[in-house]
Amino acid sequence: MIKKDIEKEKLRLRIQAYDHKLIDNTCRQIIETAKRQDAEIVGPIPLPTEIKKYTVNRSTFIDKNSREQFELRVHKRLLDILNPNQAIIESLSNLNLPSGVEIEIKMV
Repeated sequence: MIKKDIEKEKLRLRIQAYDHKLIDNTCRQIIETAKRQDAEIVGPIPLPTEIKKYTVNRSTFIDKNSREQFELRVHKRLLDILNPNQAIIESLSNLNLPSGVEIEIKMV
């Protein structure tokens, strides 16, 4: 008995943004574009939110106990497009995405 391992090519999109509504709208837009080209899509898979916390003194040298705390949240999603063709890659590169969204594209 011979096993046939058919490796599927994947186009992996890793999307990052500070606003969760913005990243969800971007994922929806990418999925709609890929579906128009009859692509198989896995995701969006939510990755853990990266939280960076900063504590800053309110005053320069007086009253050390008075501080402000800030946090920066980076939301992440993962999308896989199985067996992408050239038309899908072209339509994704021509996509008009909002500012504040970072996309990393990798062939796996």
